[in-house]
Formats: sequence, structure tokens, C-alpha cells
Amino acid sequence: MSYFKIISKGEHPNRLFIGGIHGKEGRSTGQALEQLSEADVREGRLVIYNCDDTPYLSTLNREYYQSRIGKEILYLIEYYQPHVYIELHCYKRENYKHLTSPHRRSVQGVPPLIELEEGVLIGSVSPYIRTSFFKRDDICMTLEMPCNPVPQSLAVYVNILKIIAGSNSRMELEDKMIQAYPSQVKTAIKYAKEFFGDYPPF
Repeated sequence: MSYFKIISKGEHPNRLFIGGIHGKEGRSTGQALEQLSEADVREGRLVIYNCDDTPYLSTLNREYYQSRIGKEILYLIEYYQPHVYIELHCYKRENYKHLTSPHRRSVQGVPPLIELEEGVLIGSVSPYIRTSFFKRDDICMTLEMPCNPVPQSLAVYVNILKIIAGSNSRMELEDKMIQAYPSQVKTAIKYAKEFFGDYPPF
């Protein structure tokens, strides 16, 4: 399941995609990351890392970043200094309602995730790292799909990754995402402004 690859076509933008953040998610996210190729990156660098199985601990728990895998992720962020940081997750289908619930912020302290299609969800990364390790204009996004995904979900998931990998600026990425998912992006911007203030949505 552990998988590491660097696609380099320049220094900017600098992208870091990390999958399998906790538990056994890497068994699903690896299926997506392994589909990314040199052709998906026009400019800049893409660092791809998929983690092995680890004990499950939520990234919303500050203690996560004191764990072995949490420290490893922080090291990768500090070492590669990405302008674009994407966390790849998967979720058990019974947890869909909790992740997308309009009450998620009052229950878990973060905005709900937003479905794009076929059970693929987007949202922000943990606020612990978004505001501590990234600049205001950096792109930080969580991408989720059902674990053991059906082909339709995996295809949407991979397509979003390819859009991100092939976008050379925030404006280009936002334009592509708005064209594909106008209402979802509008909601993401609304949630981000409510939660992060002046921080951008991705």
C-alpha cells in the first residue's frame, strides 16, 4: 500500500498529495494515486505519497499530529513546502450522514463535507494544519470517497485529482471546479468564509 512518486516539471506550483492518512484508507486511496501519471502534470512538481495501515485517529484530534504518521505528514509538508496540499481519505458508507451533516460544525467543530457526485466529498483539511503550516493563498483540500469504491466513485475521484494536478494556479483550479460543480463550489466558499474568515476555500 505504501506508494511514493515524484513527477517533476519545474518548481512551481509545488503539489503534495497524501493518501491513507489513517486506518486502512490507503488500501482505497492508493487505487486513485497510482493512476496519476506524468501526462497529468503540465508544469511544476507533484509529490505523491500513500501511507501504510495505521491505527485510526482523527486528524481533528490534535494528538494525531503527535503520532508516528502525523509527524511523518508534518515532515513531508515542511520538507516539500507545497503550494497545493491534498489529503485523500475514504469513509465507511454508514458515516456519510455524519460527514455531510449540517450540524457537523456544532458537533465536531468543522464544516460539513460537500458531495460532488457518486459519493465523492470535498472539504478543508484539519484547521490545526491549515492555519499553522500553510499560507493564506495555498490550496488545501480534503477529498473523500467511499472505501472500497465502485468504479463510478473511483473515476470521479481520480478525475478531480487530475484536475488539481493539471492546474497551474488557484484561479485555474477554481475556474475548472466551478465549471464542473458550480453549486458545490459556491457552498464550499461559503463554509470556508464562515469558518476561516479571510482564508480561501481550497
